Amino acid sequence: MNDLFFDLETQRSIQEVGGRENIKLLRVSVAVTFSTATNAFKSYTEKEVAALIADLKAADRVIGFNLLQFDYEVLKYYTQERLNDLTTLDLLEDIYNKLGFRIGLDALAAATLGSASRKSADGLAAIRWFREGKIDELLAYCRDDVAITKKLFEAGRDKGFVQFVDRDGRMKKVNVAWK
Repeated sequence: MNDLFFDLETQRSIQEVGGRENIKLLRVSVAVTFSTATNAFKSYTEKEVAALIADLKAADRVIGFNLLQFDYEVLKYYTQERLNDLTTLDLLEDIYNKLGFRIGLDALAAATLGSASRKSADGLAAIRWFREGKIDELLAYCRDDVAITKKLFEAGRDKGFVQFVDRDGRMKKVNVAWK
């Protein structure tokens, strides 16, 4: 079984492309996958998006955070492939379907895995690094997000729940059935 954990970063912000209806105009700056078959990370630049899409299609399952509404939408700029038809576990989508609201990866990771698992930056920093040509920093950030997503998935799979802190500061559990 090859589970492929996946994340990408973009060249532009939502505001720069005129809103969420134009997500495919964000364009890929870098992407990173982690394959459970090879136990290795793989990095991609925009020039390598065709290889990324081939790897996504070859996986038994793609796992990520906000894949269906974001990452796959960004990739529509590059392909006519129906990526939403891939066997996909979108952790955010699953949690949203249970709670009716969205929770960020950083909040889930910090509450579930501990504060040492917080994200190292955010999407706006990633865009800035791309524009400054700091591709090594950008790839490291994206790789960290993939690693955090993988750890969050594993914690949910093993414990049967993930956690977050609600607006009143209370720790809340979300039951998950991730296999």
